Amino acid sequence: MRPSQAAGDQADVLAGVGGRLRQARTEVGISARELARKAGVSVSLVSQIENGKARPSVASLYALVQHLNLTVDELFDPAGERAEAPEPKRGRPALSSSNGAAVAAGEFSVPQKLISAPLVQLGETRGTLKLEGGITWERLTPRDVPGADFLKITYDVGGASCPEGRRQTHPGHEFGYVLSGCLGVTVGFDTTEIGPGDSVYFDSATPHRLFNAGDEPAVGVWMVHAPFGSPK
Repeated sequence: MRPSQAAGDQADVLAGVGGRLRQARTEVGISARELARKAGVSVSLVSQIENGKARPSVASLYALVQHLNLTVDELFDPAGERAEAPEPKRGRPALSSSNGAAVAAGEFSVPQKLISAPLVQLGETRGTLKLEGGITWERLTPRDVPGADFLKITYDVGGASCPEGRRQTHPGHEFGYVLSGCLGVTVGFDTTEIGPGDSVYFDSATPHRLFNAGDEPAVGVWMVHAPFGSPK
């Protein structure tokens, strides 16, 4: 692929992500200023991302989508194509969360049969998002799967999900497996480094940061299991 073609493809991807964010914001019915306030980012950044002029970071992307009834997985789909999350069943008793608090049935995703046959994602046709901070996401499913983001992640040397000294939070639970390189994982006040064959799990609601802790790209397989079925 020629460099000019690759640059053009990435410009198209950025425009597509921006278009999907703008579409979701319109559907929710909030202004760019209100979205920026809720997400803790500047209005100019929201505008630049929506117009394909800026590349979002992992932290800013999660901050935006959680206020738009949108999943990260849906950003890989063309604008206008939104997969509907399964409707929660009514009339079921409340469940108990890990801390003993009552949780309404249907508020969190539960294992269920979403498709009747395997869906294969060929390697050469994977959807790819290049984010600010030297991070690349590749979707490992051929379509949006409600309640889960299943990704191949690459953190370039020096890459990080957010600047040093900052942390990100969002709904869900994260599961990761490192294929190559060394990935630093900070959750709360604890930092650990994991390498090939190592895996990690943590609650995404806990302030966290991922970063390349080595001198070669850190590559892994990542899944974020997030709540769905909340009222829109």
